[in-house]
Amino acid sequence: MKKIQTTLKLILLLLISATSILASVTEKQKKPNVIVILTDDQGSIDLNCYGSTDLVTPNMDRLAKEGVRFTQFYSAASVCSPSRAALLTGKTNLRAGLWGNVPVPANADKLKKYGMPTEQITMAEILKTNGYFTALVGKWHLGHKPHTLPNGQGFDYYFGHHGGCIDNYSHFMFWSGPNMHDLYQNETEIQRPGEFFPDLMVSEIKDIIDKKHNEPFFIYWAFNAPHYPYQGEPKWLEHYKDLPTPRKEYAAFVSTEDERIGQVLDYLDKTGQAENTIVIFQSDHGHSTEERAFWGGGNAGKYRGSKFSYFEGGIRVPAIIRYPGVVPENQVRNQLCMEMDWFATIAELTGTDISKINIDGKSIMPVIESNSAKSPHDVVYWQHGSYDDNIAQWVVRQGDWKLIGNAKERKREGEIKEDKLFLSNLKMDISEKENLAEKYPKEVKKLKALHDKWIKGVKKEMGK
Repeated sequence: MKKIQTTLKLILLLLISATSILASVTEKQKKPNVIVILTDDQGSIDLNCYGSTDLVTPNMDRLAKEGVRFTQFYSAASVCSPSRAALLTGKTNLRAGLWGNVPVPANADKLKKYGMPTEQITMAEILKTNGYFTALVGKWHLGHKPHTLPNGQGFDYYFGHHGGCIDNYSHFMFWSGPNMHDLYQNETEIQRPGEFFPDLMVSEIKDIIDKKHNEPFFIYWAFNAPHYPYQGEPKWLEHYKDLPTPRKEYAAFVSTEDERIGQVLDYLDKTGQAENTIVIFQSDHGHSTEERAFWGGGNAGKYRGSKFSYFEGGIRVPAIIRYPGVVPENQVRNQLCMEMDWFATIAELTGTDISKINIDGKSIMPVIESNSAKSPHDVVYWQHGSYDDNIAQWVVRQGDWKLIGNAKERKREGEIKEDKLFLSNLKMDISEKENLAEKYPKEVKKLKALHDKWIKGVKKEMGK
């Protein structure tokens, strides 16, 4: 069955490639480069431009000043792997075949969780059909077997780590064991002991920019910051020394990340590539309150929740796009947009044909161009943890009404479980303090029916 699916995927990609317009070298040079920056576990308001007053983030703020910043932008999931699968496929994580995080290799067989299915068509694969050189620098976390690793999912070049996090100096993943070294260049394990991973990533990106100046490139820059272990530079730890733990450790890592983003932006300027490069920035989901993160450090502001939760603080994330001369400068958009939307938006901006792919995301260019444009989404859905919505967390939102099934929230004191159905109205109560289910039973019934119809269709499509 898997061979048939893989063959069908190859046929579809060939059809897409065949229908693409063949461009000359001159035309290729006119196609915009694309850099998608995905930070890891960064809180909803943890940039100055989103309201943070205790952080130093001039480079991320520069992107906002030179582009469009979103205030109601949502991650596709509140955990790492499902969010990344949705970004790369333009589909909800369930339709992308990934209901939960990819485990360490030692546990994959036991849990029967191997990563994103290889028949899924990624952003890298579709851009390759349009003449793009594709590269991933940073975190993968979508599978460990060759066909589920970056080179098997459309990336011409890969430098980074397979798993969910690494120590930024030893490049080992220290978990419950067995601890493993996790740094690769394409399919080859490499050793760079003592070298700071954020610096290695910047060096790799500069090298790609230098080598690929005559052809368009797509770089997916998947930061492992400010995900634990918090390893900000000493100068930033000194800068934030008066902040309490764990905010100071988290803040130091955010500013370390921001500085590296600035180095790449400056290099685009230096090489004359900035004007022809789309830069997209987003966090993969809310901040972590795990023990390894010292129970916190990030800030969701007025939003309830964090990583693993489907309250706003777990899924409402900072997001920015900059493309000089095409995307307006220093603009804010309040319309609801989703992580899956980047797939269709990038396709539109690069002239890439995606007409033969059935995705959930929509191009948000109308929203980017006008603050009066409608959101492309009437109803939006989330679910992770299982295809079985009796045990999974799930969400359906229409307008300001939002219904969460099996709502949870992680705090240092332990996991808080809410009523099986939690209804909120984000206009009336953005902090989701009160469950309105008993007060508005008709809204519960309507939203539950929308969810039931959606999940039934997803399960049928995925054979669940």
